[in-house]
Amino acid sequence: MSKTLASPLALLIAAALATPAPALALSPWQKNHPGRTEVNARIARQQHRITQQVKEGDLTTQQAQALRAQDHSIRQQERADAQADGNNGHLTRDQIKALNGELNANSQAIGH
Repeated sequence: MSKTLASPLALLIAAALATPAPALALSPWQKNHPGRTEVNARIARQQHRITQQVKEGDLTTQQAQALRAQDHSIRQQERADAQADGNNGHLTRDQIKALNGELNANSQAIGH
């Protein structure tokens, strides 16, 4: 390639690489329900951590079952809170705070 072609091509490639990829695009549901998205994402991360802790031998199968049951209970509460009269599928700040408190306690039980 000639120098005149290589330079614009190199600039184009450099610009493409420097452009950040968009963060995980949020679905319309996620944009409209940020509290529920936050709680559900935390539950998913905790489920992954439980699996990892079992693989590493830090949790027994019975402990993992109990922790998963607690996460399931929190998920059921999240759904019930969102379906409560007047919430229109959303969570109030107080509900999010309460759910996060329960998730924090479960997170400590899971460990690192």
